[in-house]
Amino acid sequence: MPKPYPKEFRDDVVAVAGKGDAPLKQIAKDFGISEGCLSNWMKKADIQDGNRPGLTEIDRSELREANKRIRLLEQENEVLRRAAAYLSQANLPGK
Repeated sequence: MPKPYPKEFRDDVVAVAGKGDAPLKQIAKDFGISEGCLSNWMKKADIQDGNRPGLTEIDRSELREANKRIRLLEQENEVLRRAAAYLSQANLPGK
């Protein structure tokens, strides 16, 4: 996997491309990146600026953490449910 570009570089390239003075293909070539890469950066910048619907990086990280917490709580709930079932079986008369 290639090394990621620094944030300052990405921001500069997106700012130049955002001006619309040249086609994206030419800007990508001038900066030595692929056109698809530049397109992805532009989409992410639009989402961050609120110009396009989607999740920001902060929203993604919060959602990831919430999903981890939900999985943990579901596992704990399952353990407690099984423990309660086991203990209720042990307290039945006749055993």
